[in-house]
Amino acid sequence: MAEANSSVIGFEKQIWDAACVLRGNLDASEYKSVVLGLIFLKYISDRFEAKFQDLLKEGEGFEEDKDEYVAENIFFVPGNARWGVIAAAAHTPEIGAVIDDAMRSIEKENRRLRDVLPKNFARPELDKRRLGEVVDLFTNIRMAKHGTSKDILGRAYEYCLARFAEQEGKLAGEFYTPACVVRTLVEILQPYDGRVYDPCCGSGGMFVQSAKFIESHGGNINRISVFGQDSNPTTWKLAQMNLAIRGIEADLGKYNADTFFNDCHPQLKADFILANPPFNLSGWGQERLLGDVRWKYGTPPAGNANFAWLQHMIWHLAPTGRIGMVLANGSLSSQSGGEGEIRKNIVEDDLVDCIVAMPPQLFYTTQIPVSLWFLNRNKRQKGKTLFVDARKMGTMVTRKLRELTEDDIQKLAATYTAFVNGTLEPVKGFCAVAATPDIAKQDYILTPGRYVGIEEQEEDDEPFEAKMRRLTQELSELFAQSHELEAKIKEQLGAIGYEV
Repeated sequence: MAEANSSVIGFEKQIWDAACVLRGNLDASEYKSVVLGLIFLKYISDRFEAKFQDLLKEGEGFEEDKDEYVAENIFFVPGNARWGVIAAAAHTPEIGAVIDDAMRSIEKENRRLRDVLPKNFARPELDKRRLGEVVDLFTNIRMAKHGTSKDILGRAYEYCLARFAEQEGKLAGEFYTPACVVRTLVEILQPYDGRVYDPCCGSGGMFVQSAKFIESHGGNINRISVFGQDSNPTTWKLAQMNLAIRGIEADLGKYNADTFFNDCHPQLKADFILANPPFNLSGWGQERLLGDVRWKYGTPPAGNANFAWLQHMIWHLAPTGRIGMVLANGSLSSQSGGEGEIRKNIVEDDLVDCIVAMPPQLFYTTQIPVSLWFLNRNKRQKGKTLFVDARKMGTMVTRKLRELTEDDIQKLAATYTAFVNGTLEPVKGFCAVAATPDIAKQDYILTPGRYVGIEEQEEDDEPFEAKMRRLTQELSELFAQSHELEAKIKEQLGAIGYEV
């Protein structure tokens, strides 16, 4: 098992090395589509080739029969789009045009990919020598041989998304939510079956993690129906590719679209909604949506879309549906623009199931502190809300970035499950359950720290005088060691002719 894991890490690194070849020639946002497009193209070509060889061995002459591939959820790759053709053209000036033609041919043969694949490899600013070097790197990687290819390539795709997010900084918020945050949402919601919806789906991470959750628990991903949309055309295409290589059938609308003004799923009532909407979005078009049917709890302010997103999701919730979403911490306590009244109305309607205050530095894109909101139309614990303060959780993986560990995620999920089952024991400084009247006394402010209290400190039964004698003795010993070291340093410096 360890060997397989290390091979995966090497594989992901090779993919990222391919991206780095182009780094000096294009901005991160530009070479993202180039590299991820090539990952997709190489993967479907390898999958096609493996099936092609199997059919060739059978000798029945079906190797060019498109139905043979479609039946096994393999994309049909026409002759001019197969990797052998692309590899042969790697060191010619036409390599960009060859790849663009390949992308067009694949889209023509596979309706699901229509207008999704990048077709900008022939543009003059893309260095064709470097592009050829990237093609060579991909030629030497047999993606279909790295285990279950969907998962392995999916991991490589996610790995590159994360690294691109690191490169792009704030812009990455449009397409990437840290995997540990998504996994926390999924582990708590547990979307086993039904309609799963994300109104601002980015690159599709919520759907991918939902599918992984189902598979890891022995389920069938075909038990979920996936719906989403995104306003950014590039991000929308990334999501389509990300889901396609996972074998996840999804309805993301016919094109990218603004969720507030062009809802791609107006009649949808979802069983699970998972989302990380843009934080504190201003200028979202409130003045054109006054009186909108979605604003059941109050009209969201023009300067902040947080409660517009929240109410949009509530509107799309099935009678027993549940929401897990990321919101900036300001939404827990803000009173401006009518937000306090909206929050009060949502609490009084008994929708807020759980609030989790997250630790800082989880996002590449922002230092804004965030919380997870879990809403439920049919709460098991009526009139009660779970508050969790997880701000001390997580491990710093770089100087600027923190991640929740697997143990952290499971602890949060177990805490929520215990709450739902009525078996949770409150832990000071970490978790507490509050009834709606208690929340009302706090002016409907949902900051977990108000409810969980301060972590209990270990009792110190050492008498003050005894502690002071012990500490001063320790300090005296440290001073003595300090003087000894000072003397040695002076002696060493003196030996080479330097006096202090």
